[in-house]
Amino acid sequence: MNNAEKLSEPVMMEQETAQCSENKSAETINTLFYLQKRAFNKERYPSYESRVADLKLLKSAIHREKDNLLRALEQDFGYRSHDESMLGDIFSSLSSIDYTIKHLRRWMKPQKRKVGIVFQPARAEIHYQPLGVVGIISPWNYPVFLTIGPLVAAIAAGNRAMIKVSEYTPATNAVLVDMLSSVFPRDKVHVVEGDANVAKSFSELPFDHLLFTGSTQVGRHVMLAAADKLVPVTLELGGKSPVIIDDKIPLNEAVKRFIYGKTMNAGQTCVSPDYIYCPNERLDELVAEISRRYESMYPSTLGNDKRTRVINPKQFQRLMGYLEEAQAQGAQVVHLGELDVQPEGCFMPLTLVLGASASMKVMQEEIFGPILPILGYQDTQDVIDAINSNARPLGLYVLSFDKGFQRRFLRETHAGGVCINDAAFHVVVDDLPFGGVGDSGMGSYHGVEGFRTFSHCKSVLVRGKLFFSDMLFPPYGKKMHHLFYKFFVGE
Repeated sequence: MNNAEKLSEPVMMEQETAQCSENKSAETINTLFYLQKRAFNKERYPSYESRVADLKLLKSAIHREKDNLLRALEQDFGYRSHDESMLGDIFSSLSSIDYTIKHLRRWMKPQKRKVGIVFQPARAEIHYQPLGVVGIISPWNYPVFLTIGPLVAAIAAGNRAMIKVSEYTPATNAVLVDMLSSVFPRDKVHVVEGDANVAKSFSELPFDHLLFTGSTQVGRHVMLAAADKLVPVTLELGGKSPVIIDDKIPLNEAVKRFIYGKTMNAGQTCVSPDYIYCPNERLDELVAEISRRYESMYPSTLGNDKRTRVINPKQFQRLMGYLEEAQAQGAQVVHLGELDVQPEGCFMPLTLVLGASASMKVMQEEIFGPILPILGYQDTQDVIDAINSNARPLGLYVLSFDKGFQRRFLRETHAGGVCINDAAFHVVVDDLPFGGVGDSGMGSYHGVEGFRTFSHCKSVLVRGKLFFSDMLFPPYGKKMHHLFYKFFVGE
């Protein structure tokens, strides 16, 4: 054996082991899928009572595991405030369950539709039928809510569900696996763990519907994999969600309306404000007000060990790369507060980027972190044109008490969702659908839209004993055909 062969042998063995492990994972996932498929085929239309019972069991399990989930979230993030986790992951999950239970009976009722006179006597209805086995791919930034939220919709619609959780939150995943397996048999709900190879195998399964939450780049791969099996998809992606401040709103009021949406979870939120448009003459005042408000919310005396961290070194280095490039191209980088960036702890304070240009990555990529570029503007139309020239954002936030200013952005721009004088919190309004448009996603869920996303909207036409339509049957040319043309076609 020559030296090249000796060196390549361990590499080949490692590759074979990885391939074997990947094949085994794919086999296991495939087996679980068909286990759920068989179970669904035995119960194709679960009753209202059984669905509500499942939702109540899920709610009880979340209450029971709340403290374990909070500790796990803190562990996965290095540090994350329990209050922040309660709001972003626990409360939002419980709220969606309560709202769904309250309205599910009405959602499940057949919906009446009108029947034209030509087809009378008859009645027309829409029946919402469960799809079958749905796949849910959840991300790491809100690993509880973005797992439980879609699951609630899937259960409410009467489906079985397989969930692929992110490998970046192993501690939270462990609690979720134990919690959900204690409530549901694996032929009803099952959590799949693993890396990108497992995610790839998961997205290639012939689900009856697949919901993915994550980046636009990965979303394209998920959609491509699903297309091969003609699996319908809901893609909850991201994008650069702008904040637009008008020339009249008091800046202390404007900052108060968007800053928590930006700083919550260290900016690692898909609907987090990504950058700001502010009138040129108000820029200095805005920077001062953001700095003041940030320090009052997160005083330096608490230390950086009490701030939510960037999830891992890879994401931290990505963010630092944006700042270094922006600085090298002439932008001013301003770290707010008195606490320094801490690479070893993945801590970064809210950081402003002033003088950013379109050529910088910080203005091209979704930031997904505690970095906030601020752009000046003179003419509102220039802002509208700039927003419309880029990919459609997931969120758009207008800070103005001027109804005309609000209306211009509502009518002249596209976004997955809009907040007027708020930012990001439309996501936790249970009765509003959540979803993107264009590069920020397709389809929506939450509330009744979630129920309908995971249901087949089946058209049903019902005829009774009386049947007159045969009067229009061939042979054509009968007197009835002439009357029909005269009264309904106008000939």
